[in-house]
Amino acid sequence: METKKNYYIPVVRKFWYCHVFAFLWFLFSVFISLPWIKELGQVIGIIPSIIIIAGIAYLPGYLNAFLVYSLFFDNQPEFKVHDPTEPVSIFISCKNEEKGISDTIRHIAKQDYKGDMNIIVIDNASTDLTSSVALKAGQEYNLDLKVIYEEKPGKNFALNRALAMVDTPLIITLDADTILTKPAVRLLVSRLLSAPNEICAVAGSVLVRNSRKNFWTRIQEWDYFLGIASIKRLQGFYQGTLVAQGAFSLYKREDLEKLGGWDEDIVLTWQMLQINCKVYFEPLAVAFTDVPETLVHFVRQRSRWARGMIEAFKRVKPWNQPSIFTKYLTGTNLIFPYLDVVYTFVWIPGLILAFFGYYYIVGATILFVLPLALLTNYTMYHYQRKVFDRLGLKIRKNIFGFFAYVLTYQMFMSPISVLGYAQEFLQLKRVWK
Repeated sequence: METKKNYYIPVVRKFWYCHVFAFLWFLFSVFISLPWIKELGQVIGIIPSIIIIAGIAYLPGYLNAFLVYSLFFDNQPEFKVHDPTEPVSIFISCKNEEKGISDTIRHIAKQDYKGDMNIIVIDNASTDLTSSVALKAGQEYNLDLKVIYEEKPGKNFALNRALAMVDTPLIITLDADTILTKPAVRLLVSRLLSAPNEICAVAGSVLVRNSRKNFWTRIQEWDYFLGIASIKRLQGFYQGTLVAQGAFSLYKREDLEKLGGWDEDIVLTWQMLQINCKVYFEPLAVAFTDVPETLVHFVRQRSRWARGMIEAFKRVKPWNQPSIFTKYLTGTNLIFPYLDVVYTFVWIPGLILAFFGYYYIVGATILFVLPLALLTNYTMYHYQRKVFDRLGLKIRKNIFGFFAYVLTYQMFMSPISVLGYAQEFLQLKRVWK
């Protein structure tokens, strides 16, 4: 008796299917927005109104539709290797982290990984007791841990110092304020060893640890849980995760050495993609990190991320990427400055005008955008809930943070990103904390 085989759709075909669906949504958006264009055009002209509405509705709608349809098609392949034993080095670069480094090391000791783990803590010019606390924790939890020093400020210098000292084929980077779930290392390594040989890095799933602190951490919890994780899942589906974040990612040492070691996270990842090294994302390899708790620190972090994207464009051009997937994924970042500028200088003022009865920018027509936004967030929540179910984790109740995230988050993010673009253009000094 013959068994029925599942019909396989190649990823490249799914890629084009999703573009077709997104384009149909785009056409629908244009059709329903014609009255909006006409009304706004009477005030500022047809061409400026099209440019504005494209930044507010058309392009964000296209990108969100592509995201939703891609997630529907995504089917994470099963592991071929379930219990890896390859030796791995874990690099923890830190500066003045004496309060949290012991907890990070304690969670490394709880890993169910069966291979050897070599932990290297790189003290990047700390002025507190980070080194001694780390050494004490390593001894307490019976880990193979050493502390080395790098006086030159900069995470990349610290990591490259450690890279020169190890010979393990696999390296994990972990932030000093980040704790791992019990299977995190095993799942990250399993994904890499189950993948084709051209995979050179796997990004883990980083979620918010300190979400109960205040308003800022509550909305960031949903950004990491819904936004960042789902975008990484989309990118991983097309074998081109754009940032293997230093907070928790796995790399092949030989590929790091081939590229000359660490740079900015986004620059290093784009360089990997450019030499046809694919980068995956493993949603089940979960770590929890501390996010900025004040507006000042949040602005510094996110503006730095925006600057990093511009620096990546300077170093690695999207059209030089070898894959159609990575050409598209990196290329879409080219329109983000335009979207952020329109949102900052048109949408937000338009929202203020709407409170005074002027609905040129924000009116009834914009309500057509809401169903797609709700569908996007529901789809992302659905996938993340399945991840938590498999790991035996519970999603924290944070209803206020969710609505604040959906309704206000972009009002903060776009101006902060514009600030980052301006800082990079003016080549201002970067502030890390």
